[in-house]
Amino acid sequence: MNKNFALIGAAGYIAPRHMKAIKDTGNNLVAAVDPHDSVGIIDKYFFDTRYFKEFERFDRHLEKLKRKGENDRVHFVSICSPNYLHDAHARFALRIGAHAICEKPLVINPWNIEPLQELEEEYGKKIFTVLQLRVHPVIVALKKKLAQEKSTGKKPDIVLTYITSRGAWYLSSWKGQEEHSGGLATNIGIHFFDMLMWLFGPAEFSEVHIADERKTAGYLELQNARVKWFLSIDRNDLPSPKKPEAPPTYRSITIDDKELEFSDGFTELHTVLYREIVAGRGFGVEDAKASIQLAYDIRNAKPVGINENSHDRAKKHNGLF
Repeated sequence: MNKNFALIGAAGYIAPRHMKAIKDTGNNLVAAVDPHDSVGIIDKYFFDTRYFKEFERFDRHLEKLKRKGENDRVHFVSICSPNYLHDAHARFALRIGAHAICEKPLVINPWNIEPLQELEEEYGKKIFTVLQLRVHPVIVALKKKLAQEKSTGKKPDIVLTYITSRGAWYLSSWKGQEEHSGGLATNIGIHFFDMLMWLFGPAEFSEVHIADERKTAGYLELQNARVKWFLSIDRNDLPSPKKPEAPPTYRSITIDDKELEFSDGFTELHTVLYREIVAGRGFGVEDAKASIQLAYDIRNAKPVGINENSHDRAKKHNGLF
């Protein structure tokens, strides 16, 4: 039987990927809500979706569908709202008898994780989280390769650089407010931190060298890797030459100076995740814990600066920091 979906945050940047995933998996988007009514993108995927500007009316409609029976009720609620509302909207999904599919981060602060797990038990429903890099074919192949290789005891040196240009609007929006987004490490870095820990084990040491509203950088020692990382929304950090036609995003991960090429294939990852989730699999609350904790620790760390006493962990790389 096809499943019925509702979507919170239909006007958001990432919402179309969820709409596409719902359609591509043969399911129905029966209702959507967003306080901003620029939601014409829905027509690209569905024509019969009920749209609500007020959450209260959306709530009432889903409750009505729930009482009409199995064929009409909402089975999944997709959450694309601002980060600080994610856990509240996940709780809402469970209370109406639906599973939740939540964009990153599931929560901003780690102490909000356990209450969600308790509610899963209480309502008998699951909260799934979008950790799409774990299903990227290149990353999956690398994980298999690492599992097959015999350990030499030497930790690889990894350099993560992610620059995604954002204009002046960013800092004026909820994304630029740390209490609403979790800051850069949480809002734009958490997928990469999750991926690296999924591949190379938990974080054993972390220090932050740069931390401001437009860029952050530091060093991580994972169980099986050493990582220098740099995250920025400042277009001036893009590698030279800064040609007008150059893409506004630069993404690079090197492992022992060898580039890990995974630029393609991102647009289909949500669909892959949705197939897994509808089939009863997918990544849950427990899977999200480690990256949420690490992003929180980075956000609250006191920067140590780049100096000769940082155990050589903050050497400049790519001329970026």
